[in-house]
Amino acid sequence: MKQSKAIKTALDYAPRYLEFQQAYMPYVGAQVAVRVDGDLLFNEAFGLADLENETPLTVDHLFRIASHSKTFTGVACLQLVEAGKLRLDDVASVHVPDLAKSPMGGVTVRELLAHGSGMIRDGDDSTFWALDRPFPDRAELIKTIKKHGKVLSPNEHFKYSNIGYSLLGLIVEAASGVPYREYVTTNIVDRLKLTDTGPDLDMDRIDDYAKGYTNRAHSPDRIEIEHIDTFAESAATGFYSTASELSSYFQAHLDGDDRLLSDDSKRRMRQVQWTVTDDSSYGLGLSINPVNGRTYYGHSGGYPGHITISKLDLERKLSISVLSNANDGPAGTLCTAILCLIDLALNEHGTTEPRKPKDLERFAGRFATLWGITDVVNLGGRLYALSPTLGNPAAEAVELEVVSDTELKVVGDKGFGGYHELMRYTFRKDGRVRQIRGAGGSILVPAEEFKLPEKVLRPSR
Repeated sequence: MKQSKAIKTALDYAPRYLEFQQAYMPYVGAQVAVRVDGDLLFNEAFGLADLENETPLTVDHLFRIASHSKTFTGVACLQLVEAGKLRLDDVASVHVPDLAKSPMGGVTVRELLAHGSGMIRDGDDSTFWALDRPFPDRAELIKTIKKHGKVLSPNEHFKYSNIGYSLLGLIVEAASGVPYREYVTTNIVDRLKLTDTGPDLDMDRIDDYAKGYTNRAHSPDRIEIEHIDTFAESAATGFYSTASELSSYFQAHLDGDDRLLSDDSKRRMRQVQWTVTDDSSYGLGLSINPVNGRTYYGHSGGYPGHITISKLDLERKLSISVLSNANDGPAGTLCTAILCLIDLALNEHGTTEPRKPKDLERFAGRFATLWGITDVVNLGGRLYALSPTLGNPAAEAVELEVVSDTELKVVGDKGFGGYHELMRYTFRKDGRVRQIRGAGGSILVPAEEFKLPEKVLRPSR
C-alpha cells in the first residue's frame, strides 16, 4: 500500500480516538493538523474553546504556541547569518552594547540558540508565568541579564533559558535594524503567507483565541486564564498560530524548500548541540526527539492555559501539530498516539498481508463488553484490535487475520491474550455486526448498543 493511502487509514480512525479521549480524560479542547509533503491530510478540532459558553473549538481558533517561538527565532538568526548581518560566534555584547560589562555579554549567538549559555531560565521573579505581574519589557530584561543572568559558565551544561532566547530577540533587532516582531512577521510569517500566525498577542483578534484553563490538580472546576502580551519575551514564548498553519510552517523546514532557509542552514539548526536524555536532544532552536524509533524535529510549548507540540519527520515529509487549551492539555500524548497509529499503518513487517478495504470494512467498528471498549480498525490494509482508552492505543494493538467472512484470528498478541484464538462475528441481514464471540468466548456488541445494568449481579447456578 502506498504511503499516502496507509497514512490516510490512520487519519480516518484518528477522529474516533480523539473524540473518545476528549470525553474519557477529559480534556478541554484540541486542534490537530497533519501534513505530508505540503498536503494538508488532517485538520480537525475537538472539545471546547470556551467552557462557560460551551463554544465548540474549531480549526480557526488561535492558540498561544509559547516555546514554538524559539524555532522562529532560530530561523531569524540563521537568515541573518546567511545575509552576513550576524555570525553564530558573535558575542551578545556586539549587538547589545548594554551588556558590554556584563558576565553574559560574552556568550555567543550559538550558545544562546543551543541553551548552552548558562543563562538563568526565567529570571529571579518569574511570577508573570502565573499572571501575577506583566512579562518583562526591554529595560527589565537587560537588568535581569546583568544582575541575575549567569548561573553556569557557557557550555558547562544544557540549561534551557527563556531569558536567553529573549536576548536573541534583541540581537535579531540589532542585526536586522528593525523590531523583532516586524522582522519575523516580514521574513517568516508573510513569506509563508500565514494569516493566522503572529509573534505575540493580537488584541484586535482577542475573540479568535481559544480560552485557556487551569489544570484539575487544584479542583475539578477549571478556571479561565486570560491571554497576555509577552513583551520582551516574544522571541522565547510570544507566538500564536493554528495547528494547520503551524504544520505548514514546519513543512518549510524540509530540505529542498528554500522559502525560509538554505538546506545548509536547516542542517545547522537540526545538528545536535546537546544530548539531554536518551530521548531528548536540542539543536539550534529545534528539539530532537524519537517517537517509536523515528527521529522528529520540532518543539513543544507551555503557555498559561495552552499546551502545544509540533513534530517533523524528514523522511516521510510529515509534520504534525497538536494544540490544547489547558495547563494539563494532552498535546504530547495525542501527538504521540497519532504518530504511532501512522507507524502501525505503515508497518511493513505485519504478520498478515495487506488486504483491500472492502475485505476488512465489515469487521471494523467499536465494540463493548463489561471490561471496556475495543476498536477493530483497518490500518494500512491490516485489521487491529485496540483500545481507545489508552494514551497510546497503537502500543497495545493486536493484529487480526481474516480467516473467513465471519472469523478473525488473533495473530499479533504476545501470548497473554487470546493468541491464535478466533473472533467469530454474527451479522444482521443488513450487514451490520450483531455481536462478536471473542477469544475465550467473551461476547462483544456494538458500543452504541451496550448498556450497563444498575448493578452487576453474580450469576445463580
